[in-house]
Amino acid sequence: MLTQTLRRMERDGLVSRTITPSVPVRVDYRLTRLGEDLMPLLEAIKRWAEVHMEDVEAAREAYDRRPDS
Repeated sequence: MLTQTLRRMERDGLVSRTITPSVPVRVDYRLTRLGEDLMPLLEAIKRWAEVHMEDVEAAREAYDRRPDS
């Protein structure tokens, strides 16, 4: 699953991949400029999640207690 996600991100231009021939083969990934441009958005989502995680957990618990869930 990780490999598939990284390949999709590479295809989308978000990461670049470098293969180093060795035993075992080494593969390094790094963000491209396009990928780096996403960082402020990801940091904002992270901050939102940190602030609202208790609310999300409470909503999940309330949902799970519903008789129709």
